[in-house]
Amino acid sequence: MALLYPVLAQVLLTFIVLFGTGAARFKAIREGRVRVGEIAVSNEPWPGEVRKFSNNFANQFETPVLFYVLVGAAMYIRATDVLMVVLAWLFVATRIVHAFIHTGRNDVLLRFRVFLAGVVVLIIIWALIALRLLLP
Repeated sequence: MALLYPVLAQVLLTFIVLFGTGAARFKAIREGRVRVGEIAVSNEPWPGEVRKFSNNFANQFETPVLFYVLVGAAMYIRATDVLMVVLAWLFVATRIVHAFIHTGRNDVLLRFRVFLAGVVVLIIIWALIALRLLLP
């Protein structure tokens, strides 16, 4: 069951970014930086700080989807040892840092490095799952 805690943390991050996106959008509308009619069919009129949140929210449904499937597979084959839990937390930590960078100063090179670290962690975990399936 310890493998579910990083999943819950990733889901919480997704909700935090969702609410951050909403807050940034309401603020932009309230301040008159965008009109509702302008954004009815396109995200392009949103100010940059709003699009950072919106884009990050979309990111929460990209590599994390592979993470969710991975955790389900790991639990199904009972590959839920300490190493798997530590790697799962490491992946979630990279997602938290990525979100913080993306919605903050948005240093693209640093954000990419953190994203890449998370992808490497995912690949390692998937390789461990594959090894456990191939070498029972």
